Amino acid sequence: MVTHALIALRTLVLFLAPITAGLLLTTPSGLALHSASAYTMFTVAVLHVIVTVVLWRPGGASPKPILYAALFLALTLIQVALGIAGLTVAHIPLGVLMFGLSLVQLSRARTGSGRPRPDRPA
Repeated sequence: MVTHALIALRTLVLFLAPITAGLLLTTPSGLALHSASAYTMFTVAVLHVIVTVVLWRPGGASPKPILYAALFLALTLIQVALGIAGLTVAHIPLGVLMFGLSLVQLSRARTGSGRPRPDRPA
């Protein structure tokens, strides 16, 4: 349940990032807002990795959620580096890709796709 909330929060932050990017181009406070969205995304990504590791260890379940969380953390770090470097030609498409991947993961988390189903009685 906590991981679902973190995925939803990550998706929301990724949705708001282009809005703050537009503010970055049009208002003096835009840089601070876009920077805050980047810090928020990084914080959520780190928390997601920590939570998935903590939840995985006691139950001995599949480590796949850790891989997905770590992938998003890596993509976030790359995204931040591209943004700082001013490489918008890669920064923007990567942001769109991250939002799409987050939406897919959110929809799978909400529908339970990928989870083992109990056998149905015949």
